[in-house]
Amino acid sequence: MTDAAILPATTPFLGLPIARLSPDEAVAAVLQRADAPHFSYLVTPNVDHVVQLDRMRRAGDSRGDAFAAAYADAALILCDSRILQRLARLSGLDLPLVPGSDLTRMLLADPRMAGRTVAIVGGSETLVAALERVTPGIAFVQLRPPMGVLRNPEAMAAIETFVADQRADVVLFAMGAPQSEIAARQCLKAGRSRGIGLCIGASLEFIIGEKRRAPAWMQRIGMEWAFRLGSEPRRLWRRYLVEGPRIFAIWARQR
Repeated sequence: MTDAAILPATTPFLGLPIARLSPDEAVAAVLQRADAPHFSYLVTPNVDHVVQLDRMRRAGDSRGDAFAAAYADAALILCDSRILQRLARLSGLDLPLVPGSDLTRMLLADPRMAGRTVAIVGGSETLVAALERVTPGIAFVQLRPPMGVLRNPEAMAAIETFVADQRADVVLFAMGAPQSEIAARQCLKAGRSRGIGLCIGASLEFIIGEKRRAPAWMQRIGMEWAFRLGSEPRRLWRRYLVEGPRIFAIWARQR
């Protein structure tokens, strides 16, 4: 298999080449790369990620450069956000929507995952046991890094070593952005790993029921953010009420 054989067409938006894949096609692309002898990874940018990246880069924060490099080296970039999708539509672009939570759920439920190994970077102590109950047939291994991995070179090195040693088919980076994306790129650059990595945010917490996703009707109208804000107001108020609206200025500026 060659990488060129599975590279999809892309649509550029906000400086990102968004892959033109349906959710089913995205799952197929992940499974194809899971068999690759060399490591690659995919990212699923949403409003929060784009705002973070813009803020860091405008502030001269070195993490912004690392975050941008992680996006640049990703094998696949999928649109995770209905708000981004609608802003793209206002720019005359048609972006396929593949929410990271849906992709993760569909992938782990796919019969073609039976017998495969999935490595998880991040998550709670009870995560693996819960996943084994709801997704039988998959072998899970887990590393739980400390907080603040971007300022901890030893922890970042331990992540790369874990991914390289496990030789898993799929690696789920569940540390949040930009930690997950930067760690995935480190694994790519080290050249010792195989398979494919997914930067998945809170996807596994939704799968095992630790967190609830918004009802389907709220997702359809682009109000999932409001549901999450209501579920975790103390943690998410700033993300959604202060930082999130900056996406409109970023879109207008880059348009």
